[in-house]
Amino acid sequence: MKNIRNFCIIAHIDHGKSTLADRLLEATHTLSDREMEAQVLDSMDLEKEKGITIKSHAIQMNYVYEGNNYVLNLIDTPGHVDFSYEVSRAIASCEGALLVVDATQGIQAQTISNLYLALNHNLEIIPVINKIDMDAAMVEEVRDQIVDLIGCKPDEVLCTSARTGVGTDDILRAIVQRIPPPTGSDAEPLQALIFDSVFNSFRGIIAYFKVQNGVIRKGDKVKFFNTGKEYVADEIGILQLKMCPRDEIRTGDVGYIISGIKTASEVKVGDTITHVERPCRTAIAGFEEVKPMVFAGLYPVETDEYEDLRASIEKLQLNDASLTFEPESSLALGFGFRCGFLGLLHMEIIQERLYREFDMDVITTVPNVSYIVHTTQGEALHVHNPSGLPAPTLIDHIDEPYIRAQIISKSEYYGAIMKLCLDKRGVLKGQHYLTSERVELTYDMPLAEIVFDFYDKLKSISRGYASFDYHTIGYEQADLVKLDILLNGEQVDALSCLIHRNNAYDFGRRMCEKLKDLIPRQQFDIAVQAAIGAKIIARETIKALRKDVTAKCYGGDITRKRKLLEKQKKGKKRMRQVGNVEVPQQAFLAVLKLD
Repeated sequence: MKNIRNFCIIAHIDHGKSTLADRLLEATHTLSDREMEAQVLDSMDLEKEKGITIKSHAIQMNYVYEGNNYVLNLIDTPGHVDFSYEVSRAIASCEGALLVVDATQGIQAQTISNLYLALNHNLEIIPVINKIDMDAAMVEEVRDQIVDLIGCKPDEVLCTSARTGVGTDDILRAIVQRIPPPTGSDAEPLQALIFDSVFNSFRGIIAYFKVQNGVIRKGDKVKFFNTGKEYVADEIGILQLKMCPRDEIRTGDVGYIISGIKTASEVKVGDTITHVERPCRTAIAGFEEVKPMVFAGLYPVETDEYEDLRASIEKLQLNDASLTFEPESSLALGFGFRCGFLGLLHMEIIQERLYREFDMDVITTVPNVSYIVHTTQGEALHVHNPSGLPAPTLIDHIDEPYIRAQIISKSEYYGAIMKLCLDKRGVLKGQHYLTSERVELTYDMPLAEIVFDFYDKLKSISRGYASFDYHTIGYEQADLVKLDILLNGEQVDALSCLIHRNNAYDFGRRMCEKLKDLIPRQQFDIAVQAAIGAKIIARETIKALRKDVTAKCYGGDITRKRKLLEKQKKGKKRMRQVGNVEVPQQAFLAVLKLD
């Protein structure tokens, strides 16, 4: 066990984690030249297309140092703030972390938040400056920033170029020398922490685990601590690029188990595996329950695909434990699910994965956050959906979730970023100059304001130089109103939203204008209205398609034409009473892109 090292790579998005992982795999000859490709651990098509890591990937490498064989278990983690739950799980199953910082960018917001996450778990940190071969590299400046942040010695900071492979051997040596081996004992009862799982249509559910204590062998009878279900370990093994079966896995090692589990609900990430005969007394303190930030409804395009959608989301939840869902129904869209996501990018990825991996086409409603509604009877209700609000007369006040946002940027964009945050109802809590060029701003702001387009706007006003990270700090009272959209006097519940009173009029007007462009014209006039309670605050009219019924009348008395027009008017009126308005899918998404 003293020759095992478990470590992860943490960094801000685009600082070269996956490329560095490639170089480590090459240096240890884990993969043959034929198997090697760029970002080899990003196995999903989506990851390669977008150039981001979505899933943490574990892989085992063998390294010879001073005549001894070492087993290195590497976990490559995502860098985007929406996938920070993946990072927290990777950190919980490691003893050390490589903290990668881009030499051209310096320390960014996720660098700091991931570092604190690792320090809370008492991980050994190895700071690495990447991209030293770039023309814009500021190696000495970035080294000073890292020394200030971590408090390490300047010569402990390693320099590398993941693209060219310079400095890879120094990193491997540092991993062996600085990261402590796992603690635990083979003699203790089995305790193994499940940190991920994946669904395989032939073999059932495959769980990935790290053994904290004890030994697990092929054919053992094991049980899952929290669910109490018992299984036989049909196959166990280690994770290289493919799964490699082994007869036993000992303390400190990372592996997988296949035991023919069919139902997704039986495997929980953070659960403990133990033996049936000699169980452990306590479960391993797993991960904290994930708190979704953004809620949106997912509905099948065809209503009879509801059960297929449920099965698909359950299978996807195995591989992405930060997704939560519960059934709900909507008047406009039928039966579907209310899903919780960590952010808008997470929502977009889930939607895309449902389509690619399970062939499910879904309609997504307007995303919103959860609120606490205090009623006049003194009750406090959690509301995820504006349609679940009590009547306005019963509401005393509404609390909305607030976040503390950290923004790190060049000081020249300071003014533009402050204006953006103030427009989003942010309150400045502190500013700190990391260097004369870089400033860190701390804001408290409502989560609802950053859900839609805050990140995109921040990137565009700072020309891509600002980085952004946040965590929730609780709920605060706010002056919120429910904005309804009416089509032909009928409320469309999927387009309702809770919004601050000051922004409601402007938002309602823009919403009506957008819907006027998107909803196809019918045979009758359609009134598109935005309303707060019974008060209409904006209106647009989609004009009817008209047929020229008087074309066949030429000459003769005017009353003949009038008679035909009256007949048409009656038909239109009747059609308006029975006709219903189809809202296209673009209309639900258009709300996100109102600017």
